[in-house]
Amino acid sequence: MSRDQRLQIGDLLLENGLILGPMAGVTDLPYRLLCKEQGCGMMVTEMVSAKAILYKNKKTETLMETCEAEGPVAVQLFGSDPEILGEIAAQVAEGPCACIDLNMGCPVPKIVNNGEGSALMREPKKVEAILSSMVRKAKKPVTVKIRKGFDAAHVNAVEIAKIAESCGVAAVAVHGRTREQYYAGKADWEIIRQVKEAVKIPVIGNGDVTSPQDAERMRGTTGCDGIMIARGARGNPWIFSQILHYLETGEQLPAPSLAQIKEMIYRHGRLLTEHKGERTAMCQMRKHVAWYTAGLPHSSALRGEISQMETLKELGQLLENRLTIRGL
Repeated sequence: MSRDQRLQIGDLLLENGLILGPMAGVTDLPYRLLCKEQGCGMMVTEMVSAKAILYKNKKTETLMETCEAEGPVAVQLFGSDPEILGEIAAQVAEGPCACIDLNMGCPVPKIVNNGEGSALMREPKKVEAILSSMVRKAKKPVTVKIRKGFDAAHVNAVEIAKIAESCGVAAVAVHGRTREQYYAGKADWEIIRQVKEAVKIPVIGNGDVTSPQDAERMRGTTGCDGIMIARGARGNPWIFSQILHYLETGEQLPAPSLAQIKEMIYRHGRLLTEHKGERTAMCQMRKHVAWYTAGLPHSSALRGEISQMETLKELGQLLENRLTIRGL
C-alpha cells in the first residue's frame, strides 16, 4: 500500500491496515506466516485465556508462540477479571508481541456464560475497569475487538468504543454483528461508521470482507482506518495480496492457479507438521484443505479422501493425484 494506507496504533506503525482476525483453531503460527507472506499488515493470535496463562497452562505456550518472520503480531487475551487481565497483559507485553488485544467479540456459549468475550458488551463499567487496568500495566499498545452489541435491543458499540478511548486504548476493531447473530446475516457496516465518527483512535472494520471489492466498499462506506479479515481468509491467504494490489492500482489480480493452490496446501501442511507434529497437523489440515478447494469441481470427493490421510506424504500424493489441470 502507499504511505497513506499505513496504520498507526499507539507507537506501532503498520505497513498497511490489513489485519488477520483471530480464529480459534485457524490462526496459529503456521497460517499466520502464510498470510504475512501475502502482505498482511498485522497478525492476531488465537484468543488465549488470561487465567490459563496465570495458572501456567501448557496449552497457552503453543497459542502464544510467535516468531520474528510474522511480525508485527498481537496476542489476544480473553477474561473478565480486571486485575488478572492487567497482570497478564503486563506479563505478555514483556515478550516479543507488538500489542495486546482484548477479546470482547467471541459469541461461543461457554465463553459468554463465564462473563467473557461478547458478554462484556453488557457490562460497560467492567469494561472500563478491565481496559484501564490493562493500559496502565502493559508497556505496549492495548487494543480491543468488540461487536455491534450483545443483541438487537442492546446496540452499544459506540458507547463501548468511547469507553475504550477514554481508557487509553490505542485502537478498536468493530465486528458489525451482535452476539445474538453469531456469524449469520449481513454485517452492519453502518455501526462501524458510527464508531469511526465517535472516536479519534483508529477504527478497524470487520465483517463480510471476502474480496478486494468488499474491502474498498468497507473503507468507502465506513471511513475505517483498517480492515480485519477473518473467515474471508480461511483457505485464502491470497486475499491480502489481492486487496493490497486492488487498493493500490484498481486492478484485480487473477485467482490463484491450481498449481498455486496445491503448493500452498502442501506448504501449509509441512509448516503445521514442523510446528505440531504430523498426526495433529494432518487432522487439522482436513478442514484447511476443504477451505482451499471450496468451489472446485468434485471437491466433496476430495474431502472424503482427505479424512483418511495420516501423513504429510499422503497429503502430497493426494494433491498430486487429485489436484490437476483438469480439476479434481
